[in-house]
Order: sequence, then C-alpha cells, then structure tokens
Amino acid sequence: MKKFFDIKKIGFGAGILMALFFCVLAAFMSLDVIDALARDNLDKATYCSFVIPPEFVPGAEKGLFINKNHPMESSSIKYDFYDNGLDVALTNRQKAQLEEAGTTLGVTDETMSLTKEIYQNTMSAAYNKEYGQNVNFAVSSFDKITVDGYPGYKIIATFKAADEETVHQRVYMILSRYRTFTISMQRAEDDDCESFFDECASSIHVH
Repeated sequence: MKKFFDIKKIGFGAGILMALFFCVLAAFMSLDVIDALARDNLDKATYCSFVIPPEFVPGAEKGLFINKNHPMESSSIKYDFYDNGLDVALTNRQKAQLEEAGTTLGVTDETMSLTKEIYQNTMSAAYNKEYGQNVNFAVSSFDKITVDGYPGYKIIATFKAADEETVHQRVYMILSRYRTFTISMQRAEDDDCESFFDECASSIHVH
C-alpha cells in the first residue's frame, strides 16, 4: 500500500536542499585557501528560466511546484537562487579602506570545487539530524554540466526514512558571477514523473 508524504515534508525536502547548499557555501567561504577559485572569472546572470510541466501547480512556498494529483503523487519541483551580495559599487573611500585592510571584495569561495564527497557528507548529516535517524542519503551521480556557458552540477541522490518510501532527488546547480541558481526535483519511489523532470531539465536557460 502506498504511503503518502505530508505536504510539509515535501516542502521541507525541497527547502532544506537550499539551506544545506548555503551551509556548503559558508564552509567554503570560511576556508583559508590562497588559490581559491574566484567567481570574478564567471559571467554575470540575472535569472534562470525553465518550463514547469502542466502536471505541476504552485505550492504554498515560493518557488515550489507540486504535482496536481497530490497526495496520490508526491513529486515536486523547487527553484531558488543564492545571491552572494557582491554586486555592489564601492566608493573610493570604501575601496581605500579595503586596500588598507589588505582585503578585497572579490569572491574567494570554492563553490566551483564542490565534490561528491562534500555534498554527500553535508546532506547526509543534515537529513539524519532532521529525521532523527540514519536515512541513508546517497549520491549516485555527481556530474559537472554547462548551461548556456555557465558551469554547474547535476546531482542524483536518494534517501529513505523508516516506514516511508525511498525519495529520489535530481538537483541542478548553475553558477554565475553573483548568483547560484538551483532547481531541485523530488519524487517518491513509485511516482511516475521522470519524463516530466526531463522536460523541465531540457528547458533550463540562464539569462
């Protein structure tokens, strides 16, 4: 018999993805690495667009789309972005203060060096803590991708809490100079919606 997901858990599953990604960013930005990759080498981007299949409708959370047949189908698509806040114009005085302090406003995080191991460990720890049990979060594939000239990642993962179906996740992270765009797709084991996710993924563009 199929077990239905609580809509709050669907929202949580998608929302925690971004929250955890921020944790990864914070970890990178706290590293004292001299040769850290700089986003100054990337082009600027304002937004990311993609097609939402008609089988999905807006959820209660901004950027969240749930299957129109919920609760019979618990699949979801979530869009969000992280803005590093560095798209600012400094006055000459502010520039002088930074130079005097021996610092710059350049980006020195290593998001472009994110690895399967770091992602797996960070997400696994967070999900285990949230569920109060080992949910066996596992990344099955972690691929570098390029969308409209912007680098990023495609990540496939699963996890399973006790007495619930296995949850399948597909995540696209796309990096630009000031913003990281994230599209996360999530479904239960018996949700037949991979073709919808493929349709959505094939339409992703960065502007």
